[in-house]
Amino acid sequence: MRERSVLGVDIFLIVSTVVLVTIGILFIYSSGVTSTGYSFSQEWIRQLVWASVGMLILVGVSILDYARIRDWTPYIYGATVLILLGTLLFGRVVNGARSWIGIGEFGVQPSEFAKVAMILLLASYLDQRRAAIRKPATFAVALAIAGLPMGLVLLQPDLGTALVFIPVFMVMAFVAGTRPSYLFFILGTGVLLAMFSVLPAWEQFVRGEQVALVRVFTESGLFALVLGAFMAVGIIGLLGVFVLKRRYFGWVTYGASIVSAALLGSVGVRQVLKDYQLMRLIIFLDPNIDPRGAGWNIIQSVTAVGSGGIAGKGWLAGTQSHLQYLPQQSTDFIFSILAEEWGFIGALGIFAAYTVLLVRGLIICGKAKDNFAVYVGVGLVTMIFFHLAVNVGMAIGIMPITGIPLFLLSYGGSSLWTALISIGLLMSIYHHRYRY
Repeated sequence: MRERSVLGVDIFLIVSTVVLVTIGILFIYSSGVTSTGYSFSQEWIRQLVWASVGMLILVGVSILDYARIRDWTPYIYGATVLILLGTLLFGRVVNGARSWIGIGEFGVQPSEFAKVAMILLLASYLDQRRAAIRKPATFAVALAIAGLPMGLVLLQPDLGTALVFIPVFMVMAFVAGTRPSYLFFILGTGVLLAMFSVLPAWEQFVRGEQVALVRVFTESGLFALVLGAFMAVGIIGLLGVFVLKRRYFGWVTYGASIVSAALLGSVGVRQVLKDYQLMRLIIFLDPNIDPRGAGWNIIQSVTAVGSGGIAGKGWLAGTQSHLQYLPQQSTDFIFSILAEEWGFIGALGIFAAYTVLLVRGLIICGKAKDNFAVYVGVGLVTMIFFHLAVNVGMAIGIMPITGIPLFLLSYGGSSLWTALISIGLLMSIYHHRYRY
């Protein structure tokens, strides 16, 4: 992809952004039209206003020198954490999560902006500590930078938004040169944590009969015994390292620590997450468990995507959306409407636009002249890609429903502005790429 710029603006990046935002407004309008052609929603007008303001924000951020923004990162991060705390105390409950704050009809979702704030401070810290990034203490502080806002978002509880912090942190830490064993610890713990958290519900709704292994998570005495056993194995491994001087005992401690952390974490997850959120994970395994309840969204979304065929039914000619079979069709399932009305060809066009945006983002990272810019760019690209992969995966039934919006297309000012701020930061890095 040859470089094209006018007045220091990456043409590929800005064109793909404008195309996606415009298509998003078109299908937000489509989501508010009935089968008789009556438009019952004004969401597309609000999205148009947010997009207009957001483009001004994008321009403003792109003009700023990202190196100057670096000096503000502790204050941006600190203010964001305080706002997240305020949201937990005084925020509005929307879709089961206390994640909105505002006055009257005007409100914002601070958790969306928290992702960018985390990326900025984490990039600054990784740059400052790049010589010591392989030390456990350095990695622990970096993990805490990502973990604090993530934990506050999880308490809302907003599982989908909280999940975004994990891949962003891991990719940024990997690019900064941290030890792969640290990252695998998080990955292994996360996978086991998800399994341990879901197993009791899986036994009840999917298996339909008692499973001996699941007793570990339903009987407190047995759970304590198993947890104590793994912790004891970890301690024995440490003794083997320091007393017998055998390094392979360290791997015993490593594996036992992963299991112990996942077991402890599963207790907290089951306390924090609501029943409907756990049910979303169960429904992912088999939507027909509750086809008219929790499984309705997945079933209707897959139906809409499949009915679009190759060329689609035509804009404003969809059936699933215009008959109102698809809930949250302007936000979580905007891709389902697009695939139904524009078909496989339209979906490929959307993927092409996102590919241009993501590839240009990576190229900008490669041309950046300092590590801070590289880390920021990689974090932002990872965030955008994760939103794309999970949202589209939800729509086609290969990902659990987590409520993650499709950046630039889904209805919502907070997610749209977060995406445009991110692109503005990439533009700033591009504009100042010849810094020495």
